[in-house]
Amino acid sequence: MNVLIAGCGYVGSRLGLLLRRDGHRVWGLRRDPSGLPSDIEPVAADLLAENLASRLPPADRIVYAASADGRDPDAYRRVYVDGVRNLVEALQAPGRPPVERFVFVSSTAVYADTGGDWVDETSPTEPENFRGTTVLEGERLVLDAPFSSTVLRLGGIYGPGRTRLLEMVREGRARCPANGPIWSNRIHRDDAARALHHLLELPDPGPVYLGVDEEPTPICQVYRELARMLGAPEPEVDPELSRRRSNKRCSSRLLRASGFTFRYPTFRDGYQAMIDSAAAE
Repeated sequence: MNVLIAGCGYVGSRLGLLLRRDGHRVWGLRRDPSGLPSDIEPVAADLLAENLASRLPPADRIVYAASADGRDPDAYRRVYVDGVRNLVEALQAPGRPPVERFVFVSSTAVYADTGGDWVDETSPTEPENFRGTTVLEGERLVLDAPFSSTVLRLGGIYGPGRTRLLEMVREGRARCPANGPIWSNRIHRDDAARALHHLLELPDPGPVYLGVDEEPTPICQVYRELARMLGAPEPEVDPELSRRRSNKRCSSRLLRASGFTFRYPTFRDGYQAMIDSAAAE
């Protein structure tokens, strides 16, 4: 495979290394690609540039893994709508090799708050904020494109270098909401990259998959188990803490049924690996 990873950042770089390990040619597109791993061929380009088609390498498989550089509606639209549309059009320029597969990295934010009920690929997508609405618009642009396309909706990504939650628990700053349970859905960075690799190679993928681990867990339970793993005090319940987050349980059953297996099937596995790695340094 000749793979272009557009927005080759935290997950994309890991994916690129996995693909290179298997002998595939990989390009990583970023505005500043100087921080890419040396095994990934750099492409310095802006996804919004008018001349994007002239900057693209001869890749036949595309992964769109770009993320917004801000938390406002305009930043999200630039990346998840305008950038997507520009790339899809650039890939259809005369003389380019045909795209065999386009995989779009989406988010579980496209679902509404379900009050803790289960959601899967067949559940209604009724986002309740601009983030989910904008990402969903990007999904539709990709799925309507004139080539084989697949969407992977990722939960909260954690992994090496992302230690904020561990630090909060260790320092006693994590607080449990009084009204619960409030469910959380996570995926380790390595499993997110491995799932993308799997979808690039799957003979006949479906249009949409959920990328979350095998065990959605109430957020307070996550805090308490991490405290136990770290030897930190158990987090307190804060009756004044407002929820400010969606509450749903996301199922990765379809992804697993396609043949994918998780290296870190629960948050315990992933965070324990991070804790062990830090202790070994």
